Order: sequence, then C-alpha cells, then structure tokens
Amino acid sequence: MVPAHGGREAEPVYRPILASRRGELDALSHLDPTLALLLAPVIDVSPGDAGTVDALHRLPAGLLPAVDVSALPDDAPGTELARWGVPLVPVIGLAESERRLAAHGAAARAHAQRALVRLRLGTDRAGSDAATAAVERIWRWTRLVPEQCDLLVDAADVCCRADLRLVEPRVRRLLDWARRHAWRSVSVAAGGMPPALSRLPTDEPVRLDRWDWLLWQGLADLGVGYGDYGVHPAARDADQTGDRLPTMRYTADGAWWIYRWSRRGGRGDDRFADLCRTLVAAPHWPVAGAAYSWGDHEIVRRARRSGGAGSTSSWAAWCTSHHLAHVLTTLLAPAREAGPGPWRAGQPEAGRTARSNRGGAARRAG
Repeated sequence: MVPAHGGREAEPVYRPILASRRGELDALSHLDPTLALLLAPVIDVSPGDAGTVDALHRLPAGLLPAVDVSALPDDAPGTELARWGVPLVPVIGLAESERRLAAHGAAARAHAQRALVRLRLGTDRAGSDAATAAVERIWRWTRLVPEQCDLLVDAADVCCRADLRLVEPRVRRLLDWARRHAWRSVSVAAGGMPPALSRLPTDEPVRLDRWDWLLWQGLADLGVGYGDYGVHPAARDADQTGDRLPTMRYTADGAWWIYRWSRRGGRGDDRFADLCRTLVAAPHWPVAGAAYSWGDHEIVRRARRSGGAGSTSSWAAWCTSHHLAHVLTTLLAPAREAGPGPWRAGQPEAGRTARSNRGGAARRAG
C-alpha cells in the first residue's frame, strides 16, 4: 500500500467533488475524524469563492483535500497552491497551461508528493492517443510520474437511464485506456442530482434514483474507486433556480428523498420544523438517528424546535454531512449487510422512478 499522508492508516475509499461553498465546507469541517481518514474530497474553487483557505485550515486532522482551481484564470490570485500553507493535493486538468502545470507540480512536491489528474468525459479530447499525449505532457511539465498521480474520470451529470446507457460504455473505454499507465489509483465520479428541483411536488417526500451510484455499481467488475458530486448536480450553475422553499436532499439506499416544504402558518420556523419532523419519522431515517452524522443531529434539533430554520447553506451542510456518512458507511459495509436496493444487480428495479412516500402514483422527476 502506498504510504498515506499525515499518518493515514488506510487509503481513502470515496472522492466527493464539492463546491467551495459554505455549506459543503461546513459539512467537511464537522466530519467524524474516523471517517475523515477514508475521504478524499475534491474542492472546486470558482471565481468569487472567498474564505476557502481559511476553511481548509478548519478541516479535521487526516483529511487531505484535492483542490481544483481550473475555473480561475492563470493570473488570478490563489492559483499557486504551494503558497496556500495547508496540506492539499493539486487537481490537474488535461488542458492546463504549461505555467499552471509547473505550479501544480511544485504544489504536489510541497505537500503530499502526489496530484490528482481529472479527466472530464464531456469536455476533454476523446481517443486514447489524445489522452496519452495529454497525460504525458502533464507528467513532463509537473515533473511527476504516473505512480504519483491518482486518476479521476469525471462523467459529470448522469440523471436518468438514458444518460446511464450513454455514459457507461464511454467510461469503460477510458478505463481500458487507463490500464496502460501505472496510476496510483483510478476512480470514477458522476453527479446524479437533477439540475433543478422546482418541478417536483411540495409537502411530500419524493424519491429520486441515484444514477451516479448506479453507474459505479455497473462498473464494479473493474475495481475502480467511487466519487460523486454530493447532493448537488454536477452542473453547478443549473442548480441556481431561485427556489427558496425549505428543501432537504436526503440520501438513502440507492436514492435521494427530496423534501420541499411550502406549508405556511404559525411562526416562521414552523414550516421547517414540520419538514424535519416528517423526515425523522420516515422509513429511510437511519437507525442511529441523531448520532449518524452532524447533519442528522442538526435535523433532529430542528424537529424538536431547538434551533432556527437556518438557510440554504445550512440545509446544504446538513444534507451533505449525512450524505458523506451514508456513502462511506455503504462503501465499507459488506454487500450482505448493505440492505436491499436496485444497485445490487447494477441496474435499477423495473419501474423505479421518482415517487412520493405516500403510496400515490409514480412521478417522473423533471
């Protein structure tokens, strides 16, 4: 086993791709230290993201994030990760400039002695020859070798059965190409949350299949690592719908349960308290309850009216916290203990589409 950073006893088993926003970073900062050793988050930094460096300093000991600044211009402040003063892994895209590749190589040598190469399925040049030329260019300018690089195949949004059928063979071809090189590890990530939730019904839980999870299960024979986009869509901008209804995106076995509450009346926090009470009483609420994660603890507090309704950032933080704990628990559990679910055979059960928890007619999710 490759020695891990900071006294890790095991290599990470999960690579969530998270935006550098308050909610996601708060969830990471409250991660149980025992789980932090098994998580390797990829933090996407966008123009205008303030406080990312300070937030990274507050992460649990043993959590080593990978940081992607590819959305920032080459001359923007903060692109030289070696100067951040916090242990991290630079994320390298196939189309990075030579100047940035050299800077990422310096950051890799300064911190963890490794980097993460992110191959984006929808935007990077297809074909094994083009991919080989791109990674050889990366190794040349960063002065790294393949054994120092983890490969992340980023499939972006996979939100329906049609997406799954289109993406899986393309990912398989890329993984066949990846076997030609001595990568430190290979993982596949996708985002399964629909770009917008505004068309879903309100005041009742709605089930959505986790197509990103189903994609990875279909690739289980290849032995690749798992990544996702947490509880948000891969296309971040598409999630800005202006919908300010209290909303929870709660992860369960093979599905998300979406709660959008429009009930009014009483005090301003009553609506969110009612949402949380409904969630806590649901069959998909974990047996461990509030002890399952920091996010679940905060949801129980609101169900008991022990705190305010919070904000969109708070809801994202609590749902992300639960999601991270759920994914890690599922990945670490033997298959026989993980419970029934459509992902066991690598395919969803027939007819499993978005639907209410009240036994009503099945609903299509947007």
